[in-house]
Amino acid sequence: MAIFNYTAIDNTNKVVKGKVEADDLRAARAAVRELGFTPTNLAEEQSTKKEVKKTTAGKMPKLGLKEQIDFTSTLQILAAAGIPIIESLLFIENDAAKLKIRQCATELRRQIMNGGTFAGTIAKYPEQFGQVYIGLVRAGEDAGELEKTLDRLLELLNKQDAIRSKVIGTLMYPVFVILLAVFIIIVMLVFVFPVFKEMFDSMGMQLPWITRVLMNMGLFLKKQWYTIPLGFAAVTFFINFLFRWKPSKWKIDEIVLKIPVLQDLIQYSNFANFIAVMQVAYDAGVPILECLYLSNMTLTNHTLETRVEEATVRVQQGQHLSAALRATRTMPKMILFMIATGEQSGRLGDMLGQATSYIDKQLDTIIDIMTKMIEPIMLVVIGTIVLILAAALYLPLFASYMGM
Repeated sequence: MAIFNYTAIDNTNKVVKGKVEADDLRAARAAVRELGFTPTNLAEEQSTKKEVKKTTAGKMPKLGLKEQIDFTSTLQILAAAGIPIIESLLFIENDAAKLKIRQCATELRRQIMNGGTFAGTIAKYPEQFGQVYIGLVRAGEDAGELEKTLDRLLELLNKQDAIRSKVIGTLMYPVFVILLAVFIIIVMLVFVFPVFKEMFDSMGMQLPWITRVLMNMGLFLKKQWYTIPLGFAAVTFFINFLFRWKPSKWKIDEIVLKIPVLQDLIQYSNFANFIAVMQVAYDAGVPILECLYLSNMTLTNHTLETRVEEATVRVQQGQHLSAALRATRTMPKMILFMIATGEQSGRLGDMLGQATSYIDKQLDTIIDIMTKMIEPIMLVVIGTIVLILAAALYLPLFASYMGM
């Protein structure tokens, strides 16, 4: 038997401290519950200082999408089992696999024990959880349906993760082929072309312009080899800058919506998250205007975001949701039809669910089409690069043989 120090909350929400004797931590927790208290912290006598240090951790770490899924999943399971939020957070604090999740649970539990609510506490950390997560939790807690809201949130997070995986998976192949092509070009220029230089010089003939250009590039890169990593770093920085600097990003967002197939991918991947959040928020009892605000936060394309903001203003002025979205000319017609049907029949939540399923199917079709299109395009690109390199090497040889 060991002695455990406990901190708990009684029926009047007051913090009480004491000691119990038990075989292990589980038995100690059960003993505290038998006293009529809700345990919030338990530690063996000799490890009290360590536990106190752990529970007074400071900053809240930022959770990625996968970590939000793990955190929400555990919290939802414990809530469904009827375990209070503080005890649920204590469980996550002690047993979560990832350190960031444990630190997050520690900070949330500490603040809730000081008198805060779960929704009010996570609202202090918009960068860590996001406004959508905070808004839905607040709505669920206000309605007394936190367990259901966590379940809906978990479904939403899993859907966002699936969409992200689909889009990233589609883009991985062309990115890999492009990097491979760049690698082949550098190897050819640095190691192959310089080998042919002496042979070409001995011919005493005028080299074709393409051979001269590639030969000079190869010799330069071989001597100034450090320019290769610097070039990669510069290109990476430039691309990152283009997608982070607002004027350039907004212009890119506008251009991609004019490119066939890519336009469909951008639209459906954006509206997949948009409609999914709207459905979850609407089912949680959030007013339609606030549903629009929360949904609009998921849009990553600035052009779509701006147009949906216009629709939000129209709804605020009293226009129907379907009519306001139709006026922006950004959402696919089938989704607009489903929303309009849901409004007219009073089953908007069900129709939003149908719209989510429809978008998922369309997204799968678009990704399949893009994958089939990318393969021949990449073959043409690689073939063109090989043809140019081969022509640069063999044109002087052909000219020499013909002149003999």
